[in-house]
Amino acid sequence: MKKLVVTGVDGNFGSVVATEIQKLVPKEQLIFTAPRIEKLKQYADAGIECRDADFNSQANLEAAFKGAEKVLLISMPFVGEKRRKAQKNAVEACVAAGVSQVLYTSVLSAGNPLNPSIENVDHGYTEALIQNSGLDYVILRNSLFAESFITDYTRAVASGEQAIEKNMGEGRVWFISRKDAALAATCALASNLLHRAVLNINGCEPLTYGEFLAVGNQVTGNDIHYVKKTDEELYEYFDSIGVPRNTDGDFSKSPIKATSEGMVTFGTTVREGYLDMATSDFSSVCGRLPISVKEMFADADNYQLGDRHPTE
Repeated sequence: MKKLVVTGVDGNFGSVVATEIQKLVPKEQLIFTAPRIEKLKQYADAGIECRDADFNSQANLEAAFKGAEKVLLISMPFVGEKRRKAQKNAVEACVAAGVSQVLYTSVLSAGNPLNPSIENVDHGYTEALIQNSGLDYVILRNSLFAESFITDYTRAVASGEQAIEKNMGEGRVWFISRKDAALAATCALASNLLHRAVLNINGCEPLTYGEFLAVGNQVTGNDIHYVKKTDEELYEYFDSIGVPRNTDGDFSKSPIKATSEGMVTFGTTVREGYLDMATSDFSSVCGRLPISVKEMFADADNYQLGDRHPTE
């Protein structure tokens, strides 16, 4: 019996997929992986096959993917050469293990070489590897996760701040919930109808960052303002509050569990219009509309960024 592999089940995204896929696929067809198999005890206890997946070892990944028809490759929680090498190991392991289809969680506009996001390099590289590997594939290009921005808003309110500084200008984003992006990945994994497909996974409406804050203010009764900054000014701000520039930094005292390089260059991407892309792929795959930003703010405790899971 061919099986479906979900990687990164110990992470924020993968844990949602792990919950949702059990509603669609018998547990006998599932294999859950994580870099540390002890993180998967609850799933093993429920009768799901669990394997460790060391993305620094192609041989280990080949064993982890053995017998699988499909592998959901959730992008690594670090940026740069380290991620590219790890994801190259995964793609090559899929080929060696005889996997038929790989599904990869990418970002909007990853195929555009002009996209200024620092993460675009990793995603574009991985997409190219997959598309030239001979594997069938589904690329899930996700919009920005609203949880990151709702967490930022919540932190500002809790600290008594009156404004949030961003470099997003008047660019528009179709903010998606990470839960919805994970649901889209789940539905794609369970589907037999998607082949050599690139899907743009968007939220339900385009918002500038000022409009995003206006929704939050309307729902919560707060009054947080948007202060527009240049890229250089934003780097200085993040440096001043101890946010690491990249994933090799120390996050123990950072008030934001994301890198400044990632946030600043994504802001540039937004400002320059790379994420303003209207599509209905989410609804086509999932059979419903995405959760709105208003709904997420109304249930903000359940739409927070969460802890980082940088295990490799």
